[in-house]
Amino acid sequence: VQLQASGGGLVQAGGSLKLSCAASGRTVSSDAAGWFRQAPGKEREFVAGITEYGGATYVDSVKGRFTISRDNAKNTVYLQMNSLKPGDTAVYYCAAHSYYAGPNYRSWGYWGQGTQVTVSS
Repeated sequence: VQLQASGGGLVQAGGSLKLSCAASGRTVSSDAAGWFRQAPGKEREFVAGITEYGGATYVDSVKGRFTISRDNAKNTVYLQMNSLKPGDTAVYYCAAHSYYAGPNYRSWGYWGQGTQVTVSS
C-alpha cells in the first residue's frame, strides 16, 4: 500500500492550496482517510477525516476553510484549503485505514510521505 501526497507549497495568507493523496494497492473508496499536520516542535495533529461511508469531520480550527473529499475513480483523496493562515504552516500527511480511526494519529495504519505547506503573512 502506498499513499502519495502532493500539492503543498508556499502561499500568502488568505490564499488556497489543494492537497492530493493518491493511493495504490488499496481502494480509497472503501477506506476511511484522513489528513494530519505536523509543525516543527509539535506533535502530529488531526486536520480532517472522511469515513468509509463518506462522512467528513474537521478539527475546529479549519472548519469552514478546509474541505476533504475523495474521487473514487482516481483512488485519490483531496484536501481543499482556503483562507489559509500562517498557523496552518506544517507538513501535511495523508493517512488511510479500513475504518475511521479518529483523531489519534497512532490509530491510523497507512501513511503518505508528507507535503510541506507554508503560509506567509
